[in-house]
Amino acid sequence: MQYGPDPNAIYPNEGIKSVCYIKNVVTRPNIIVGDYTYYDDKDGAESFEEHVTHHYDFIGDKLIIGKFCAIAKGIEFIMNGANHRMNSVTTYPFNIMGGGWEKATPALADLPLKGDTVIGNDVWIGQNVTIMPGIHIGDGAIIGANSVVTKDVPAYHIAGGNPCKILKKRFDDELIKHLLTIKWWDWPAEKIFEYLDVLCSGDLKKIMEIKL
Repeated sequence: MQYGPDPNAIYPNEGIKSVCYIKNVVTRPNIIVGDYTYYDDKDGAESFEEHVTHHYDFIGDKLIIGKFCAIAKGIEFIMNGANHRMNSVTTYPFNIMGGGWEKATPALADLPLKGDTVIGNDVWIGQNVTIMPGIHIGDGAIIGANSVVTKDVPAYHIAGGNPCKILKKRFDDELIKHLLTIKWWDWPAEKIFEYLDVLCSGDLKKIMEIKL
């Protein structure tokens, strides 16, 4: 019996080439993506890595995205390589221009590095969103279209705008705590299939009845 699409397929639905599972198209070891997380872009969903910019091995930062995330067209993850030295007279990156200016290459310690960018599980990111370096977005969060995310977003909160601000919680604290406890995204495929009706129901009391 089939319990959902193949998580190792590039296109979960061969009839919809605009949607691909990101995990199966990334090549950089510093991009880590969970099962079933997809990017939706009719202009080339399989080119997700092009939307992760300024990402250099020598810096060492990672982009980590959880399972079951929905990422819309126009996403841009700006990584730490975009940062310029800020503790000197000028922010101009002389060193990358060559011609002898390499002597001004900054030490990593002189750059405002923000660490890894971490997106939780079951996160929905709308169209044309920009996420700045080192941002953490919690499980179940929603990011509105055209947002620029400059601060962390807690689990199960809705945020939007430029700069992105918290708009409201999706659920009350009790339900959020329960969802973070049962971690449905870590269930085996058979269990997710069994509880699909509950996971997709507007009757939130049903999910509260599910225990670990």
